Amino acid sequence: MDKRRKAERNKAKYTRQRIKIQKRWIRAKQRYENKVDRRMMHVNYSGEKLRRWSSLDNTAHIFPVVAGEGMANVFRYSFCLSEEVSPIALNKAIRQVLPYFKIFHSRLRRGVFWYYLEENRKLFPRVREEQDIPCRYFAPNTNRDFLFRVSYYKNKINFEIYHVLADGSGATQFTREVVYHYLRIMHPELSRYGEGIDPATSLNTEDAFMTNFRKKQKAGYNKTQAYLLKGERLDFHMTGLIHGRMPVKKIKEVAHGYGASINEYLVSVFIYSIYTEEMHRKVNEKPIAIAVPVNLRPYYNSDTIRNFFVMISARFLAEKEDHSFEEVLTAVQETLHEQMNKENLESIFSYAVSREKNKFLRLMPHLIKQPVMRTVYQGASRNTTATLSNIGVMELKPEYAEYVTDFFAFLSRSYGQELKAVTSSYKGILTITFSSTLKEPVVQRGFFRKLSEDGVEVSIETNNAYYS
Repeated sequence: MDKRRKAERNKAKYTRQRIKIQKRWIRAKQRYENKVDRRMMHVNYSGEKLRRWSSLDNTAHIFPVVAGEGMANVFRYSFCLSEEVSPIALNKAIRQVLPYFKIFHSRLRRGVFWYYLEENRKLFPRVREEQDIPCRYFAPNTNRDFLFRVSYYKNKINFEIYHVLADGSGATQFTREVVYHYLRIMHPELSRYGEGIDPATSLNTEDAFMTNFRKKQKAGYNKTQAYLLKGERLDFHMTGLIHGRMPVKKIKEVAHGYGASINEYLVSVFIYSIYTEEMHRKVNEKPIAIAVPVNLRPYYNSDTIRNFFVMISARFLAEKEDHSFEEVLTAVQETLHEQMNKENLESIFSYAVSREKNKFLRLMPHLIKQPVMRTVYQGASRNTTATLSNIGVMELKPEYAEYVTDFFAFLSRSYGQELKAVTSSYKGILTITFSSTLKEPVVQRGFFRKLSEDGVEVSIETNNAYYS
């Protein structure tokens, strides 16, 4: 009996020692990996030293000034996979990609005169299972000070990015690389198609606004107050989402039948739905104005991953009670064509940059500047009814696309705009996602009804905001 007890004690002692040794080995390995990660943080893909801080680009200056729980300035990209997501592999993929994208390895700091980005000393944000509301405000001292979040739910990976860092084009570069690395971790056979960052991925972080602006430009945007959507709102922390999916081939055929591009057609359907469902075809002295972001990269041959876009506005004034869809489309095409030229686009952002470079404004302390900028922004926000952003086609390499079944994106709530929409295409399917703070999705219903009348088959999916 004594021998058996002694053997059991020795066995327990051996087990405790083995566990202790394993823990020491794990801690030593972690310290080594952290040391390597810290070393990588200070070197980018070309081997040059990173700057400790960088100024915000021209567009990004406004976002932290107006940001709050009701004005998050966050957008989400979601990739749906053919298998359940492994959080361990996803975490590893982020750690592999992040050292290359130095702008994403930043935290936001407030200076005496402006906000700025500073290198984040923490290694990476924590990947979490999705449980909270989407596109929450990036409150200070949360998320390990990172300005993007990564979450997962079953087979879906979500990236939420604070607009201070990048726009849709820059987000595409970063999120696509994380997905590539994740799939290579989960499926090692994919490594034969390449390692590291894809050669087609841009890592350029220039401030393209400063590089391309021209002096002495007048404001190129419309200052007329627009018609604003009304109605009972959802609970403050809730956002209503509706995804509509349709074949790209069919929507292109219908749009071309009207003599329009896909974007012109969808913006026109959006405005027509507001006119018929929200305004009930009544005359109104305020125009319906849909903000349309324009990617400036093709105009200036830029590949920066930071913000480089301006907003133009498609406008329609309801002067009678029986406007046809064709009349709405004509008004949309005319207003967009007037603004969609390099000279006008340049005047919009050059005017904004010239104000940023104004010596008086630059030397104005932040405590004085912030309330002024917030007041100006809130006034300007009343010039827009809603937003429709077109991300374009999400293109993945064929070997990776096999594992990604769907992609979509949407925008957070913002001051003055109760409804926003984002369109994107993947594998021949166009997805439009509406995010709204209103309880009744009357405009969305009218939008999809018009598509159906034009012969477009649409499958619709919503979140629980409209069923609670």
